[in-house]
Amino acid sequence: MTSELNKKKRKAILIFILPGLVLLGVFIILPFFMSFGLSFTNQRILSRLPTQFVGLRNYERLFKDDQFLIGLKNNMIFALIVVPVQTILALGMALVVNKNLKGVKIFRTAYFMPTVTTMVVVSVVWSFMYNPQGIINNFMQAITFGKWETIDFLKNSSWAFPAIMLMSIWQGAGFQMLIFLAGLQEIPKMLYEASTIDGANKWKQFFYITLPQLRNTTTFVLISTTILSLRLFDQIKIMTNGGPNDSTYTVILHLYNSGFTKQKVGYASAMTVVFFVIVLIISIIQRLLLREQREV
Repeated sequence: MTSELNKKKRKAILIFILPGLVLLGVFIILPFFMSFGLSFTNQRILSRLPTQFVGLRNYERLFKDDQFLIGLKNNMIFALIVVPVQTILALGMALVVNKNLKGVKIFRTAYFMPTVTTMVVVSVVWSFMYNPQGIINNFMQAITFGKWETIDFLKNSSWAFPAIMLMSIWQGAGFQMLIFLAGLQEIPKMLYEASTIDGANKWKQFFYITLPQLRNTTTFVLISTTILSLRLFDQIKIMTNGGPNDSTYTVILHLYNSGFTKQKVGYASAMTVVFFVIVLIISIIQRLLLREQREV
């Protein structure tokens, strides 16, 4: 009887996961293997020339490509700044909305609202805000009594990338906040009660109870946010298209330009494989860190 129930459960599980497995195979696994194969060819989208095997030529060219290296550098700078700032901000927001205060649900909704808004819409709205006649310049002029010099943020090489970073932090912090909030609500209340009896103040509770209990959550947030930062594309394409002077150019934008604008599918496929390897390495690091945290 037990074996029959187990078989039925297995069948039910298989039926539920089968659609997801099919979609995963058709839209992720199969395209990756196709890209891997095309990365060794000179394949183009529209060309009368026959596709030829070129070996590792695309990979050799990739690491000599100045624009690819600029994009990779910008991705790393973006990750090094956005990831820690967004994580700290999200943790602070989670601590605020985790309290039993009047109207706390309004704050939760307000903090999470940018996350459910598509990046395209957010990018268009912030482009208007960054305009020389936009709300940000007007606000700065108002608080400085007209001494602020108007800046065209998205057309200034010094300001364009920081402006996109600020917008990305604002848009994505709500998602990390939700993850931290779930982690905070899993911390046993008795730990705080016991520490209060022992005379611990709020700061000691935060550093000796809250942060240690959020180790796995923090690790997940850091690694997932880093992976998302490597996929930086939507806001760049809409707001600056990699300019001015390649100051906001990224790897994914270069991949898009190479594959669709210049129609160099083989070269873009090699770039895709390299990007996959980078994401895979980060994912392995994530698993190792989480395993170490569980052992501790």
